[in-house]
Amino acid sequence: MSLDMTQALTLLNEHQLLIQTTQPASTQTFQHVTYDSRQVTADTLFFCKGNFKPAYLASAKAAGATAYVAETAYDEAGAGLTGIIVTNIQKAMALLGAAFYGYPQNDLFIVAFTGTKGKTTSSYFTYHIEKQHTDNHVALFSTIDRIVGNKPADKFKSDLTTPESLDLFHDMRSAVDNGMTHLVMEVSSQAYKKNRVYGLTFDVGIFLNITPDHIGENEHPTFADYLHCKEQLLVNSRTCIINAETAQLLDVYQTAKATTEPEQIYLYAREGAKLALPLDLDVTFKNVNEDLHQSDFAVTALSDKAKALALDETYELHVPGDYNESNAVSAIMAGALSGAKSTEIKQALVDVHVPGRMEMVTSPDHGTIYIDYAHNYASLKALLQFLHQQTHAGKVIVVIGSTGNKGVSRREGFGKALSEEADVAILTTDDPGYEDPKVIADAIDAHIDHERVTVQFVMDRQTAIETAINMSTPDDIVVLAGKGEDAYQKVNGVNTPYPTDVTIAKNAVKEL
Repeated sequence: MSLDMTQALTLLNEHQLLIQTTQPASTQTFQHVTYDSRQVTADTLFFCKGNFKPAYLASAKAAGATAYVAETAYDEAGAGLTGIIVTNIQKAMALLGAAFYGYPQNDLFIVAFTGTKGKTTSSYFTYHIEKQHTDNHVALFSTIDRIVGNKPADKFKSDLTTPESLDLFHDMRSAVDNGMTHLVMEVSSQAYKKNRVYGLTFDVGIFLNITPDHIGENEHPTFADYLHCKEQLLVNSRTCIINAETAQLLDVYQTAKATTEPEQIYLYAREGAKLALPLDLDVTFKNVNEDLHQSDFAVTALSDKAKALALDETYELHVPGDYNESNAVSAIMAGALSGAKSTEIKQALVDVHVPGRMEMVTSPDHGTIYIDYAHNYASLKALLQFLHQQTHAGKVIVVIGSTGNKGVSRREGFGKALSEEADVAILTTDDPGYEDPKVIADAIDAHIDHERVTVQFVMDRQTAIETAINMSTPDDIVVLAGKGEDAYQKVNGVNTPYPTDVTIAKNAVKEL
């Protein structure tokens, strides 16, 4: 992989990003690109992004960087280097990253999901469908895992839902070089807010839903901004799939229509659902049977273009929760658009396991424990409602915290969901970042109805889980919400190893 100066400047000019170069541009060729000064080697093009300090550039220069890209010139730290000054460093990094790695997106059929909830689950459903369809030639970029090939070394934990652009194109290139032909990925609102996917066009873009979330000083200033960023996936997709039960349907649908022909927009919803707009649906689905271990649901194509996908079947899903049927339908439609047959889709869905989603641990003398990534009002409410319907539980005991420095609106939502569906809430720590976890817990508690819910504060998460299990009786259910199988706690900027909720629950049951 390489990128020469002429190519870089031409690209930036074409996108009206280039302001100037700090000295006459040379004919140099870059053999490496990075935004991390610790990864610089000879002939590196270095990107000055984010919370940047001039000392980083000085370090990059000493390690072999020959030019830098920035929104301002660093005459002292960058002395002797060609400075490429741009209007937007994130857009420039995405454009030049794609070029450096040889535009790997052109060799992949890319299915992308956005939504306040369900992105990860839907992505795993689609990933398994494409594995079946392509004979294991599919990559996955998700909140949980990044998979770029079929060897053990090709699978690793994700640090971001949607990686920084240089990392994104690096991993796409790795996937292509490993023989992958398809890619399933989550696209967060932050990916558009921070231009991580600038210039990318997706083959299929799926809009699942939107509820108030990720609103705060370090994320989106308003819900309107959050919605706008979510909708950009539809603007940048050749074919759009929209869950017609989503809030803000008028805005979402009009956004898709503005850039996509109606023949390439597919709408789906649960049979009989009340929609915000009188739109003709392409696909409906209905539940046939469900319990705590599986659900069976029938999918029906209504429009001619949907009938051409040949997806009318009854499907079996072993990830419980009626809300997961909607996620599965989006994956079925995406799979069919990629060429997967209904027989391949049916087989794939039976075998799906989504790490950290509806994991269950049983205890003979205490409550049944459910571990789920539910991390906002909508997902926690849906999870607790489903468990109420399926278990006829005695008490519902929920262990929950909320993230620090982001998703501040979740705290009120958690308090509301707990008031509506829980009997006991044990408030604890969940990726507090630079905030005091007790302050976060107090913010949740402020929105809990204390006449309906008993509240405890146990700030050590492992102790909180053990406390919840110990207090439960065989008729109770214990819900560990928010972290799933996440093996880290983000504390003061450091990923601190954490044994996972699943491991702690299993060990607690063994000890009992």
